[in-house]
Amino acid sequence: MTRHRSLPLAAALTAALLTTALPTASAADEPAVTGFALGSASDRLVGREAHALTTLTVAGVSITADGRRVLRPDAGTRRLAGTAERRGLRGELIVSNYSNRLGAFDRRAASRLLGSRANIERVARRLAGFVAAQGWDGVNVDLELVPRHRAGGLVRLVRRLQALMPEEKSVSIDVSASTSLAAYRAHGYRLAALADAADVIVLMAYDYHGPTWSGPGPIGPLRWQRQAIRAARQAVPAGQLDLGVAGYGYTWPRRGTGRTVTVAGARRLVRKDGARAVWHPAYGEWSARLSDGTVLWWSDRRSWRLRARLADDLDLHGLALWRLGSADPLP
Repeated sequence: MTRHRSLPLAAALTAALLTTALPTASAADEPAVTGFALGSASDRLVGREAHALTTLTVAGVSITADGRRVLRPDAGTRRLAGTAERRGLRGELIVSNYSNRLGAFDRRAASRLLGSRANIERVARRLAGFVAAQGWDGVNVDLELVPRHRAGGLVRLVRRLQALMPEEKSVSIDVSASTSLAAYRAHGYRLAALADAADVIVLMAYDYHGPTWSGPGPIGPLRWQRQAIRAARQAVPAGQLDLGVAGYGYTWPRRGTGRTVTVAGARRLVRKDGARAVWHPAYGEWSARLSDGTVLWWSDRRSWRLRARLADDLDLHGLALWRLGSADPLP
């Protein structure tokens, strides 16, 4: 069974030509499940998780610092398009403004891309070419730190991708979670326009706390996620929203900078130290304090089950896990 997003009448004819419905996980209309993966992910990892997935979304390709081009997918990334097909999954290619040089998302690169119609056209055409040549089922747009005055360019990029790809291909877009429409707009997201242009909007409902921007705390607390969904639903139909779920943890040492840890890595640190892990029902996450004062928070399979229940209760399109290989195996 497929879900068809509802659209304003004015957009209906355009949507009929440009968008495609995305499959859900089963004939019972359960929430769809997207697994984000690095381009280096192994076929074995994908095979282990395939039973629980609808879509494999692969990171992918980055735009250049001048915003004029997008780099070509490497061999590992291209391989995963075929892996997804063999496992009966949809395969999406992520385009991002993440910079290995900066070790962060490049705000200037996003602005240079989205501020130029010529750059948008070049990048969209190149991405559409990758989809056609490499067997992808669509593109996932993961441009972060978008300046507010470039919000129109982000919508334009999604629309051009839809127009340049065959009807059966799709475009999803990742949106940093906020708790009001004003906050979404401030972060460069015109949600109603993006809902008209994209097939699925993924709420990145994690990184509420992190070691380089806050003190210790839950990564994606349940109450905050509910508030973010409620705000987004003012502009986006529930059946078009995916809830992004953390499958990792963070450390906060007493001295120096914390780091990202896998779920298994967080457990190993706690076990090796002889510390005690504490489950927080209100947040739906675990925490621990090591003997050297380091604090950890992480989200595991128990956390995932609570988010799956939330997505089902709110009739969302599905869930999106960042990321395979870091998270617990999916149930």
